Amino acid sequence: MIALDTNVLVRFLTQDEPGQARAATDLISELTEDNSGFICREVLVELVWVLERSYKISRSDISGVLEGLLSASELVIEKADAIGSILQLYETKGFGFSDLLIRQAARRSGSHHLATFDKKAALLDDVELVGQKRRQ
Repeated sequence: MIALDTNVLVRFLTQDEPGQARAATDLISELTEDNSGFICREVLVELVWVLERSYKISRSDISGVLEGLLSASELVIEKADAIGSILQLYETKGFGFSDLLIRQAARRSGSHHLATFDKKAALLDDVELVGQKRRQ
């Protein structure tokens, strides 16, 4: 198994720098189920941020990219089930990808709720604004 960094995925997906794109494509095309690529959650958070901010790719297209990565048999995605479960909220409700992953981590930890100053994230179940009266 080989772990893939965000910049390798970006070059593979965008094909915007010919030399690096070719190297990334060659590397990824050599992956198999027995010799797989590993993608951690931090890389996915970075990937979404780069695609949104630097490349101005739509949430719908990014969601499609993530679904493609999740379905690739030659890739092992950390917490793939968790990633898959947030895609619709990310794509259609405007919640931040990282905020959704943070909420999941809070739930897995057994926390009663996630405390935040982020008003958009506070619209999610189990997320509360700091300094506001808790919802019942």
